[in-house]
Order: sequence, then structure tokens, then C-alpha cells
Amino acid sequence: MYISQQIAAMAISDVLSGRNLTLALPDALNVFPKATPQQKGGGADLSYGTLRFYGEANAYLTQLLEKPLSNADINALLLVAIYQLLHDQADDFTIVNQAVKAAGNAKPRWAKGLVNGVLRNFLRQKESLSAKIKADEPAFYSYPKWWINRLKKQYPKQWQSILEVGNTHPPMTLRVNIKKSSGQAYAQVLADQDVEATILGGEAVMLAKPMPVELVPAFMEGVVSVQDYGAQLAAHLLDVKPNMRVLDACSAPGGKAGHILELANVALTALDNDADRLKRVASNLERLGLSADLKVGDAGHWTVDQSFDRILADVPCTASGIVRRHVDIKWLRRETDIVSFTQQQVAILANLWRLLSKGGKLLYVTCSVFSEENQQQIDHFLKRNADATQLKLELTDDRVNNINIQDGQLIPTNSHDGFFYALLQKN
Repeated sequence: MYISQQIAAMAISDVLSGRNLTLALPDALNVFPKATPQQKGGGADLSYGTLRFYGEANAYLTQLLEKPLSNADINALLLVAIYQLLHDQADDFTIVNQAVKAAGNAKPRWAKGLVNGVLRNFLRQKESLSAKIKADEPAFYSYPKWWINRLKKQYPKQWQSILEVGNTHPPMTLRVNIKKSSGQAYAQVLADQDVEATILGGEAVMLAKPMPVELVPAFMEGVVSVQDYGAQLAAHLLDVKPNMRVLDACSAPGGKAGHILELANVALTALDNDADRLKRVASNLERLGLSADLKVGDAGHWTVDQSFDRILADVPCTASGIVRRHVDIKWLRRETDIVSFTQQQVAILANLWRLLSKGGKLLYVTCSVFSEENQQQIDHFLKRNADATQLKLELTDDRVNNINIQDGQLIPTNSHDGFFYALLQKN
């Protein structure tokens, strides 16, 4: 266990210094080339878990220390161990002993004694300390205060459930490729292999337990893709028809592009400003047996000598609706970032609107729950563009089954993440 604790501590220390977990975790794993798959998996789980409940663990640690630790690695190790003592199924004695061992390997010399003393004090004082945690919202909910306050204002009846869902493990949902199968048929394939799953609606099938993609039946054959149920609405809302010219702006990693091509034979252009990420789009489409015209470019400035019948604008945002998948976002985002993202969104909308044919439709998408990036952004756009009309979202009963959607805003639930959709038509 101590190897897993060390991996997690290194990754968390890196994240708390401002680095993204998707970069920090692989680097931490590389420090331990001889670690077993179980130890590496444990390190990843502890990294995600500790960051998911960082607010809580840090509040306990702050009460236990006389002053903040100057050693970031030992501070992170204590956070990992406290998270384990609060949420892990391993016994307390083992967690503490392994953390002390990890501290001995990490050095400095005083680390073992400090870790041992702090964690044993935690166990002795846990009940009295927990009373203070319950009275401290950032500690109790494990979110920054500004985030909590914003949700309280924008979702007075739902802010608590949004926070709570964001601290759960995300479901693994598959999208069935209707060119090759159907939700019902694929669910039977899973049942035949004793894989428990639920048909959510449309092409969405949710697994009871996540598994490595290479073990998902028929994944490599392109029968299914991994995609959140809420994200699967995009291709349907775009209302694509055969032979249309379609632009998928900000396309990587290509989930929505693949879905569009599964639904209709269209001429699809996939645009992204990152050439490496665009390679993932190509790889995903190749697995599905599909193709698109891949272009490297910034959606806020890119231009081409043609117009498009449909444009999917899956714009950069705070990603506040998918924090259970990206647990570091809560601690890396700043409230001022919202302004930066809204400015990017304004530029992208303005540029893509020029590329839309008259009578064409543009679907604006974010994975955010903050209204400044969502309907407020659309309201401002409509005031600036007299030739734009916001259309009512049309979804079948089967498509909205298990979906919590309110005026284009998907409220995160156990079945799906948080997204916003707005469908605009050029008059």
C-alpha cells in the first residue's frame, strides 16, 4: 500500500502546485517503474479519491498541524492517509503503518515521526474534529467557497445535489453504434457474458461496474464507444441529415464526431487547435470504420471557402459539470477563469456563425453548470445577431429517459454529467 500512497502523494503535490492531474499522475507513476499493476492502480485511485475530498481532508489536516508544512510531499502524503482513514475500507492500523513507511522512504528524517503523530492524533480526535468540519461548507462539501456560493445563487433548490453528485464515482456509459447494433441487442451481448448493465435510453448503455475498454465486448470492433449519456444528446440535437456539410468545431477527442457519422452519412469536417489531440479523433474514427476531413485550427479564427449546414460548437469552458471525472478542476479553477472562458466562447460563436449557411443550425454545447457560460452567453449572442433564433430542443421520450434537463441545462445526476445545449438557427 505504501507505494500507492507515495504515487498518490507525488501526483497530489504536483496538482496543488497548479498542474493538471492528467499530466501529474503519469509522471508520478514513472517514478516507480517496478510498481505492480495493483500498486499503480491503487496510486491512481488514491489520487482521484484524495482530490475528490481534498477540502475535507485538508480541513482535518489544518486542525491537526500547529502551522502549515513547508514540505509539500509530506503534506500531500498526510492528505492521502487522512482521505483513506475517512473513506477507505482498509483498517486504520494498516493505513497509518503504511503511511509511516512511505514517509520513511520519502524523507526527510523527521517525516516518519510527524506522520505517525499526526495520523494517530487524527484517530483520537476524529469525533471532536468532525463537528467543525460539518460547520465548514468548503470542508463538508469539498468545493471552494466561491463555487458553492455560485451554485447556491443559480440553483437554490438543487445546489446540494449538484455538489454531492460531483463527489461520486462517474458511471461508465457506452454508446452503441447503430450502424452495427442496437441498445437492446448489445445489452443482450453483455448479459450473455455476465456483464451487468442498464439501457438508459437511445443508444446509451450504462455498465454496473467500470472495466478497461479493451475488455468491453466488441469495443475494438467499433460496436460501442465510451461516452457519457448526457454527451450523447449532442449528435441528435444537431439534427443532421444525409449529405449535409457538417463542422464539428473543437472536435477532440472525437466522441461526438463519431456519433454524428453513425447517425447519418454526412460530409464531416473535424476541427481542433491541437494537432496531437486531432490524432485521437482520427484513431477513434478509424476504430469505428468512419472518416472525416481533419483540420488543425482555432475555432475562434479559422476560416474556409465554404459554409456548413450544421455546426457543432462544443466550446472550451470551466468543465464545472464534469468534476467527478476531472477531480482536480475544483482546485485548479479560479472564479476569474469564468470571464476568460466566456471571452473565448464569444469569439468562437462569432466566427462559427459566419461559417453557417442561411437556414442552417448551430448547436452550442458546454460541459458547465455555470449560467454565465450557458444561457446568459446565448442571450448576449442573440442580442448581437438579429439573424439568429434559438430553437426549442426536440427530444423523444426515449431520448430524455433518465435525463434531468431544464431549459437546455442538464443537471448532473447518477446517470449523466452536467451539460448545456442551445440550438440556434440562422434566419
